[in-house]
Amino acid sequence: MGGYILRRVLQAIPVLLGTTFLIYFMVFALPGDPVLALFGDKTPSAAQIAQLREQYNLDKPFIVQYLLYLGGIFHGDLGTSFSGQPVSEILAQAFPVTLRLAVLAVIFEMIAGITIGLVSGLRKGGIFDTSFLVVSLILISLPVFVVAFVAQYVFGIQLGWFRPTVGAGAPIQDLILPALVLATISFAQIVRLTRSSVIETQSLDFVRTAYAKGLSRRRIVPVHILRNSLIPVVTYLAVDFGVLIVGATVTEGIFNVPGVGRTLYQAILRGEGPTVVSFVTVMVLFYLAINLVIDLLYAVLDPRIRYVK
Repeated sequence: MGGYILRRVLQAIPVLLGTTFLIYFMVFALPGDPVLALFGDKTPSAAQIAQLREQYNLDKPFIVQYLLYLGGIFHGDLGTSFSGQPVSEILAQAFPVTLRLAVLAVIFEMIAGITIGLVSGLRKGGIFDTSFLVVSLILISLPVFVVAFVAQYVFGIQLGWFRPTVGAGAPIQDLILPALVLATISFAQIVRLTRSSVIETQSLDFVRTAYAKGLSRRRIVPVHILRNSLIPVVTYLAVDFGVLIVGATVTEGIFNVPGVGRTLYQAILRGEGPTVVSFVTVMVLFYLAINLVIDLLYAVLDPRIRYVK
């Protein structure tokens, strides 16, 4: 197991380097001067421009800028935004909010999606199965901003069950509605994935053998069918969790959630290159760590999986 973890960590290094290089290139090597963008319609003096370019290493060749940035990352320095605030402080304010939002969304979609998918798979072709297949198809076809605006208007304004926007500090109760919106998008995928996996697992030899040995259905369904059907679902949940962390920009914008997506979007609009690159780098590291944990969980879900050379 230790050797497998080491190999996976070593495999993640070129992924991290390649991703950071591409992001850094797209942000800093494209046409345009981020220093001039800071002043808007005002015209800065040549001395001001030279000072800022030297401060942010923009006066050096691109490859030197990138190597200096990597050196700072390995020393725990995420850089400084053009406003003078350390990027680590900005990330420390935004990341916990998005993390709470993503965890809530994954919990909602996991509980509802796996439960409904299991029942649909066990009752293939029934009314319950057909109904939720139609519902999942409708949810998949709806854009996230449509679901967000409808949920905000119905449950936040008309019914008053939730606050229509997230308040200061992003308390957990204010994150429930945006988390439900995020969950509905992946909920449909989890239902369909769990259903198909349960149907396939039921036809395997070890399940038929369990029935032939006289084991009760109450034991066969959770231990033999559900457990062995969860591997593709867990893989999807891991990927989806990473996507929610970095891709909840629309939902965070609609519900005024002060998280990573909204902060990153504002940094892009302001041309805050150091903030954008550092945020993406941290998100890549987080995503790679999630995938490593999920790979290790495979052996827990399916004892046939062993990490060997």
